[in-house]
Amino acid sequence: MTGRHAVPEAIPQESPAPAAAPAQEAAPGFSGRLTAPLLIGSLLNPLNTTMISTALVAIGHHFGIGAADTAWLISVLYLASAVAQPVLGKLADVLGPRRVFLVGLVVVIASGLVGTVAPSFGWLLVSRLLLGIGTSAAYPAAMAVLRDESARIGRAAPRSVLARLSFAALGSAAVGPTLGGLLVMVVGWRGIFAVNVPVALVAFGAALLWIPADPPGRRAADGVAPRLGLDPLGIGLFTAALTVLVFFLLDLAHPMWWLLAPFAVLTAALVRWQLRRPDPFIDLRMLAGNAALSRTYLRHGVSYLLIYCVMYGYTQWLEEARGYSSGHTGLLMLPMSVAALVCSLLGARTKGIRGPLTLACVLLTVGAGVLMFLSGDTPLAVLLLAGACFGIPQGLIGTSNQAAVQAYAPARAIGSAAGLQRTAQYLGAITASSLIALAYGQSAGDHGLHLMAGVAAVLGVLLIVLTVTDRALRGRT
Repeated sequence: MTGRHAVPEAIPQESPAPAAAPAQEAAPGFSGRLTAPLLIGSLLNPLNTTMISTALVAIGHHFGIGAADTAWLISVLYLASAVAQPVLGKLADVLGPRRVFLVGLVVVIASGLVGTVAPSFGWLLVSRLLLGIGTSAAYPAAMAVLRDESARIGRAAPRSVLARLSFAALGSAAVGPTLGGLLVMVVGWRGIFAVNVPVALVAFGAALLWIPADPPGRRAADGVAPRLGLDPLGIGLFTAALTVLVFFLLDLAHPMWWLLAPFAVLTAALVRWQLRRPDPFIDLRMLAGNAALSRTYLRHGVSYLLIYCVMYGYTQWLEEARGYSSGHTGLLMLPMSVAALVCSLLGARTKGIRGPLTLACVLLTVGAGVLMFLSGDTPLAVLLLAGACFGIPQGLIGTSNQAAVQAYAPARAIGSAAGLQRTAQYLGAITASSLIALAYGQSAGDHGLHLMAGVAAVLGVLLIVLTVTDRALRGRT
């Protein structure tokens, strides 16, 4: 990210089409054929983040491991995605989005095959690592494809196209637990991995047919060819620091305090290197001078920490403490999925940001409060209500924070800004898996659920304060 001023543009305008080409300007552009592979590819990452939630118990029983170990299946995907999203976004700008999109799908196919035949838990971790890298290519590549199409026809991508791209991510994440539960019930937990193969193959074939070849001599909006600017040392330091932090967080029951020393050293080295580079991997100066954008990242990360505590922690409790099967658990999470889908559509239609975000934060806190009082004899209606309390915020938060990023991010760095928003979301998910591992240990029980819900309720109150007191949200559209 290299910009310094916030400009409320969703996608920076490319050079307009020549006036002498009226036929090209009249071309419809952004057709269903162009957007179909982009939507299919973009749903794979969020789908896999939530689909596995109803398979964790079955995987743990198969390999004889507990919740603290299966939490690695969550964290390894997010760790890979947190790093890969901004990196692959830059590669899409430099090498061409179609190439990056197709290569990412090949990696997804490989990950699905590895997970389907995995003989040990270690191979499942390899599969999830590859899945995190492969699926991270789709969203930034899709944004770059839309920018290229904008340049070709001389107009920006319609808001409806961007809304569909957002809905694909939100919708797939919302239906993930239900779909995962049905797959585990019908074909077993390996179906969670195998399903990626046909979906990626369909997206790959559609991309070959309908996504135009990458234009030669890619240029930025001002006509200047973009520099490579991948900053491999910055990427390496960021990856190393984040990996050390995750290792520390995943064993909070027996914290390895010595890991904080290398984490501090790596973080200091990363900050110093990023401040010295003219084109850093993470533009710290821009983030320090753009408080509204930084607060958006913080708000997004904390919100998804709470959401994923329910996505993973609540589903494990339903299976282990209440004795529901994976399929029944998926059905119990259906109200949350439906509420998230409906509210993501409503959130895309709202003009304001502060109102939907405030409502979402309040519901997150209420939902956490409900979880604190669940037990083995809680009526089924209350269990359904608890899930719905988290489904509504999931739909509102995704669209509202995306609008905030578009409003506050530098116009020439929307793609990188969106990638960092995803990184904040992944960090929230990693922290959620760490909290779950600490609360549950080797078994998901009432005490662990109440401990996790109590922490979530405190964070929910802080999130309300952060949202209500954010003056930048007033009057933004």
